[in-house]
Amino acid sequence: MAFSDQAQQKTEAPTPRRLQEARRKGQVAKSRDFSAAVVFMAAVLFSYLLLPNALAGWERQLNWYFTNCLHFPVNEEGLIGIIFVSLRLISWMFLPFLLLLVGVSLAVHLFQTGFIFAPDIINPSLERLNPINGLRRIFSLRSLVELVKSIFKVAVVAAVSFYVVKAHLPVLLLVFTRAPGAAFGTVAKALLDVAAAAGGAYLALSLGDLLYQRWEHIRGLRMTKQEVKEELKHTEGDPLVKSWQRRRQRQIALNLIRAEVPRATVVVTNPVRLAVALRYEEKETEAPVVTAKGAGDLARQIRTIALENNVPVVTNPEVARILYHQVEIGQQIPVALYQAVAEILAFVYKLRGRRVI
Repeated sequence: MAFSDQAQQKTEAPTPRRLQEARRKGQVAKSRDFSAAVVFMAAVLFSYLLLPNALAGWERQLNWYFTNCLHFPVNEEGLIGIIFVSLRLISWMFLPFLLLLVGVSLAVHLFQTGFIFAPDIINPSLERLNPINGLRRIFSLRSLVELVKSIFKVAVVAAVSFYVVKAHLPVLLLVFTRAPGAAFGTVAKALLDVAAAAGGAYLALSLGDLLYQRWEHIRGLRMTKQEVKEELKHTEGDPLVKSWQRRRQRQIALNLIRAEVPRATVVVTNPVRLAVALRYEEKETEAPVVTAKGAGDLARQIRTIALENNVPVVTNPEVARILYHQVEIGQQIPVALYQAVAEILAFVYKLRGRRVI
């Protein structure tokens, strides 16, 4: 019973196929806090960079308005014209800012998940409408962890913001003694400083959340040992079938060796690891033909059968290596080996007392 329980425990890391299936279903590691923090910090940074131009734009807008407000026609058409002019000016000021934020949002999304297409997410599912499943999600351990994380994040961001506001408080209390333009700039600078500090704290916390989400994603996809075995069967084939195929291939190779090596003219070896059987009949083929070859145990079988049938075994490592790797069974030797193989055949014929043609 203990062994069965252990086998059912999900202790194994998810396989690439499991991760790919989860990605196809839209299950990826993603931190919403990290995306929000990066976009917020980008907004603060852009605000720092664009603040001088924005203040100048607001100043021009207010100067234009107060200079011409007494000359505006007091009717519906005049008011609509004023609104459209103001909206156009404001849009031109904020459009680059908005485009930059959209670009940052897309970039941070691709950084976390890459490009993903998961049509299964939009498919209707009755499980999503099941109120019992919804209650389970609300009162689950994951929801409790998210609640604790949220409280901690709010507390940290609030504490950082408080200390930054406290540091700017003396300047802000005297802002009413300054000119309107300078007062507005001072307040804007203080607000950006607070936002930068809070955003930096939020970004630091979101990095931890990103690591947690990735860990939680992998943990949620962990598999049992049996699931890993089944996965390997689908991806690499059943080990029993593969073992049977290897035995069958080996048997076929041995049958070929037993049939062809006794009829070979010579066996070329390297001399231990490789063995290649060559057959040459002047009236049948233009060049010697590879009739059998093998490495390791098959090479030993070829040498043994050759010696049992009085087939000469010649050691020539270079020729054996080229024949084994470059010439398939049933093919003639390449032209580049004619001279080397001719010397081997001459040696064999000399041993047999046969005249070399």
